[in-house]
Amino acid sequence: MGARELDRALHVLYSDNHLLVVAKPAGVPIVPDSSGDESLFDQARHWVEVTFDKPGRAFLGVVHRLDRPVSGVVVFGRTSKGAARLSAQFAETGVQKTYWGIMGRAPEEQEGTLKHWLHKDREANRVRVVAEGIPDAREAVTRWRQLAVDEGRALIEFSPATGRSHQLRVAAATLGSPLLGDLKYGAADPLPDRSIALHAQALGFEHPTRKEPMRFATPPPDLEVWNLPLCNDARRQGDVLEGE
Repeated sequence: MGARELDRALHVLYSDNHLLVVAKPAGVPIVPDSSGDESLFDQARHWVEVTFDKPGRAFLGVVHRLDRPVSGVVVFGRTSKGAARLSAQFAETGVQKTYWGIMGRAPEEQEGTLKHWLHKDREANRVRVVAEGIPDAREAVTRWRQLAVDEGRALIEFSPATGRSHQLRVAAATLGSPLLGDLKYGAADPLPDRSIALHAQALGFEHPTRKEPMRFATPPPDLEVWNLPLCNDARRQGDVLEGE
């Protein structure tokens, strides 16, 4: 596959010597898993090798993850220094994360902050809300606000202050309605492409070497579930890059 075909296969938002920012489609795992399907990591590393004519295996560091059925902005480190510094920002909650999600019905309030203790059942790959003090439970903090309501569906903006597994999926269910398509947390029906209505809309962080603030945004996928005025406006605007 040539460079032009690779550019079409991998939606690259930004690249420099220390990082690579891409838009992940729903249904693609971040790293290789038991399915054997090609991962975003595989695609991104191959893009680096071909685009920059790298002999052998190019370095690429995974610094955060999105669940397989979730779409949106993902950043990789292209050097060990870049990956380590980006990982530290995620660990220290120095990254500004904005997600859009669609719930089957609107919450009673317009906005709020959810504070929970979450425990993950690794065998079932499912997270539940538990009481503080339960062994292995971790605190999760999520700010949220309603952006729009259309035919009963609610478009919600989530801004997680922590990065727990399935945090936003549990948050939506706690607010009274699971994300559309999220069968694991109570949705009635799957979406046609087996995705869930959760999209990592924007990611803001400090460049690992230049120390400059950067922000990247990409619109939700062009699917019927995301056919809402604000989402359509975002698609018309296209990708947003700040601090390049």
